[in-house]
Amino acid sequence: MDGVRDGARQQAAGGGGEAFDRLCSLVAAGGVAVVTGAGISTDSGIPDYRGPNGALRRHTPMTYQEFTDDPAARHRYWARSHAGWRRVARAEPNPGHRALARLEQDGLVTGVVTQNVDGLHQRAGSRRVIDLHGRLSRVLCRGCGDVSPRLELDQRLRAVNPGFHVGAAQTNPDGDVTLPDDMVAAFVMVGCRRCGGDELEPDVVFFGATVPRPRVAEALRLVEGARALLILGSSLTVMSGYRFVLRAAELDIPVAIVNQGPTRGDSRAAVRVDAPLGLLLPRLAAAVTPPSARSPVPLPAMRSLAFPGDYPREL
Repeated sequence: MDGVRDGARQQAAGGGGEAFDRLCSLVAAGGVAVVTGAGISTDSGIPDYRGPNGALRRHTPMTYQEFTDDPAARHRYWARSHAGWRRVARAEPNPGHRALARLEQDGLVTGVVTQNVDGLHQRAGSRRVIDLHGRLSRVLCRGCGDVSPRLELDQRLRAVNPGFHVGAAQTNPDGDVTLPDDMVAAFVMVGCRRCGGDELEPDVVFFGATVPRPRVAEALRLVEGARALLILGSSLTVMSGYRFVLRAAELDIPVAIVNQGPTRGDSRAAVRVDAPLGLLLPRLAAAVTPPSARSPVPLPAMRSLAFPGDYPREL
């Protein structure tokens, strides 16, 4: 077994001490596949569900069955999502995102599997990103199969809802805002731009739904080809993320976990650090690459590789 696993597993609050040194050794050797959760985006102003201030305590996300089976629930989703999406779209990558992109550019990280739907890894400059739960910036039509930018839908909704304004309400991790019933009732939804049908849905995996098999297979290939697995900002409560820890354990691939608070995978981790990612990841990136070898500040992902509307700068 890799030497990283030798000895007692370490845990350090604040990202210092022996656990941080062991994390540096693991990453400096390269070949690291990364799985990220909501905890990496909290410093960008996007709340998480299960972290120290997790939204799951006050907000239960909608299930896909509820969305598809109940027209009233679907209408409520779009009203709340319209109110909150622009705040997520305006979010900027934080130092944790940028440090991770630099680790990839320096050849230490082989790719990122993210449970987030905010697109911030790509905006930070990460190139190989698997959006496990989809992207909030895209809209699908179940009726005709059309795929369109969320920005375009936002513009259409603004045109038919000119007086629809929300104040300082808390945005939830899935990009929606809790609204009073009268605002939901007053909201006007539009149909598909191609077929006119009412079966529009966000290009995301709903809470409790199954990730598409080809996407899971691609993510597993990344993990299986890695020398080490690094979990960042995920409690690993749901199987969509925890499965990668289990697969790494089967293949004797060492696992490192950085998260604020306990995770489901702690007992399988060779290294465990409890620290804010926005502080720890820049320290990690600085520690594992000598100044002469460090790449320049990562540039945003090439627009030509992005879906139109993924980077709505005009918001």
